[in-house]
Amino acid sequence: YINPHSLLCARLLSRKPRTLFDVAFFTRRLKSALALREVLYSAPFYRLVFGEGDALPGLVIDRYGDVCVVQITTAGMEALREPVLEALQQLLAPAGILLRNDSPLRALEGLSQENGIIGSVPESIGLEEGGAHFKVPLGSGQKTGWFYDQRSNRQMMHKYVRGRQVLDVFSYIGAWGVQAAVAGAAGVHCVDASAAALDNLQHNAAASGVTDRVQTTTGDAIDVLRDLQGQGRTYDVIVVDPPAFIKRRKDIKRGEQGYLRLNRLALQLLVPGGILISCSCSMHLAEARLQAIVHQAASQSGRRLQILERGFQAPDHPVHPAIPETA
Repeated sequence: YINPHSLLCARLLSRKPRTLFDVAFFTRRLKSALALREVLYSAPFYRLVFGEGDALPGLVIDRYGDVCVVQITTAGMEALREPVLEALQQLLAPAGILLRNDSPLRALEGLSQENGIIGSVPESIGLEEGGAHFKVPLGSGQKTGWFYDQRSNRQMMHKYVRGRQVLDVFSYIGAWGVQAAVAGAAGVHCVDASAAALDNLQHNAAASGVTDRVQTTTGDAIDVLRDLQGQGRTYDVIVVDPPAFIKRRKDIKRGEQGYLRLNRLALQLLVPGGILISCSCSMHLAEARLQAIVHQAASQSGRRLQILERGFQAPDHPVHPAIPETA
């Protein structure tokens, strides 16, 4: 399909010239995506469709049990909304579908930004990960409510935190921080700019039985890190999982400076022998470049780094081998 008003004007749905993009077509694609997730996960909580990674450009579907959250980000997929939703309903028969069509990407495609509900969708839904219990806000939360892409990396974290003091920056509702406490951290300090997210985090800490080991601070991450440094605070494990600092190519220089400043401040709060978990979800920032930035931050802080492990997006976010942007 083609949108002449978009920078990425053409998206490939099928190489067969007479393909009908009808309910049967989308049912086949959704069945293929579902079959992969059912191999990967025992419970129906995952990203069911990841755009081009599942040969459905412009479409993201996150599954939360019997509720699906759908994001349509291109005009071509918006034109095919009805057969997409009918296929989803026929395949899974969800109790509710939430259309989270408030992504800024829609504006670039000339689309309106408005949410919608089909069936019954609760304000929040329960989810379990890594032994922790979470209440995920579906309509008011970030993106589709939860960040399934970091699931494997959060599991990787568990072995580093037992008995240690952990700082979780850009904590949102506690996916990293609450799990760290459940995994045996002696104390967890969670930082986020959203008071509402931190209220939700405290609820999740209580539901997971770790309230006594979780504290929160509301504020801009950079400001809070500077304040903590001024107080002489240090931590054994620090997680920095910021939103994308580089959304477009023209943001690369400024965004790289943001990652450098953030990682430098984090390293200055880290004890000798401590663990830094440094993340980026900017598709325009290559892994090698992130490594170079963190190395530069260490040099500026007088610290020596050893790379222990490399994380990646979870397998329910499959990468198209010809489309590096899906990584």
